[in-house]
Amino acid sequence: MKQLREFDIAFVGLTPGVHTFQYQITDSFFENYGQQDFSNCNATVKLQFDKKTGFFLLKFEVGGTVTVTCDRCGQPFEMQLWDDFNQVIKLVDNPGEMNTDEDPDVTYISRTESHLNVADFVYEFINLSIPMQRIHPDKPDGTSGCDPKVLEMLAKMNKPGDDDTNPIWKGLEKFRDN
Repeated sequence: MKQLREFDIAFVGLTPGVHTFQYQITDSFFENYGQQDFSNCNATVKLQFDKKTGFFLLKFEVGGTVTVTCDRCGQPFEMQLWDDFNQVIKLVDNPGEMNTDEDPDVTYISRTESHLNVADFVYEFINLSIPMQRIHPDKPDGTSGCDPKVLEMLAKMNKPGDDDTNPIWKGLEKFRDN
C-alpha cells in the first residue's frame, strides 16, 4: 500500500501548541484500503494537533456524507457523517515494546521519528462514523424513508397466518402464559 504523503505531519518543525489541519476525503482516498461498503464519500476531516513535550493530543472531527445501502429496503441513500475522535501519540524509546492492547486511544512512536502519517487514523475514524445499522432516516412527516413497495412486501411476509403455522410447535402455546 502506498503511503499518502499529504497526510504526513512533520511535527519536528512545529512549535508547541495547537495546529489545525484539514483534509478533503473522497472515494479516491479509499483505493489504498480496498473495497468499501459505501460509495460517494465526500467528507471533511479537521485535525487539531496539540504538540506537547513528549506527546501529542490529536482531535479528529469527521463530517460529510457517504452513500450506503439501507439494511431494511436495500436501496442506496446518502448518510450524514458527524463524529469526533481523540488520539494520543506518545514519543518513546522503544515503541515495539509498549503494550498497545492496553489503550486503543494511545499510539506509541519512536523519539527518532520526524513525521506522523495520519491516513490510517482518518480511514479508521471515517469507518467508525458510519453506524453498523444503516436505515433510511424518517421523512419530515414521520413516515419511513424506505421504499414503500419493499415495506409493503415485508409487512405481508411478517403477517401471521394459519397456513404457515409449523406443526412442530402445536401444543406449546399452552405454556406461553405460565
